[in-house]
Amino acid sequence: MSARGPSRRYESVRQDWRAILPEAKAAFFENHTKELENTYLMLSISLDEAIAFRRCGQTAKAFQAIGVVPELSALLACRMSAVLHSMRQQARHFGVVPNLAPLDIANFRTDLGLRSARLSSLLSHVLLSERSQFLHKLSTLEHIVRELTDSFIESAERLAEGQTLNPSLSWQVLDRCHFDLNTCLRETVVLLKSLLLVLPEDHMAGLDFTIRGLAPTRPDHRSAAPIIEARRIGAAARK
Repeated sequence: MSARGPSRRYESVRQDWRAILPEAKAAFFENHTKELENTYLMLSISLDEAIAFRRCGQTAKAFQAIGVVPELSALLACRMSAVLHSMRQQARHFGVVPNLAPLDIANFRTDLGLRSARLSSLLSHVLLSERSQFLHKLSTLEHIVRELTDSFIESAERLAEGQTLNPSLSWQVLDRCHFDLNTCLRETVVLLKSLLLVLPEDHMAGLDFTIRGLAPTRPDHRSAAPIIEARRIGAAARK
């Protein structure tokens, strides 16, 4: 079964981002992005607090503060990946493809993010169909989110438990992963808005159902990666 979305009214992601969504789609967008943003905000505040303690020389408090980070990062990963996976389902089964731009290497700091952005840029010139480019970008973002969250959680747990031989390196890993996860979040939000602009109204309930079904409220960070992998849960307006 296939269903064609509305024809594109805009020619670029930048124009999509500035566009005004219809009321129902605007509410949909606000609800799902608010959940993502609130989760990211909690993660950022917790990480910033831990970093502030470290800079003040209060190492014990820094290690204690970092203890809440793994669960929050797992929650963000699950929610972000649920949105990415659900958009991929729409494109795969219904051929709904919005405007998109390749990942920008300037917006990443980790080796994984940099490699992925370079490949994204290359494939944007190689993959012939927009559908293939869209599916690849979504899959790439899912992969980045999954792998960076694993690294983020591992570094945070080692710091919290005092098991790292090189604390400075672990803090650097957290900083770089946090930066790239923010980039992935921005990419996800922009892609969601672009998709909503071309998504048929009667597909919104299905998209909402899929997102909410894949995004647990409070995942156990120790099982977050297997959940994402098992469900196959895991560019920008600047373009």
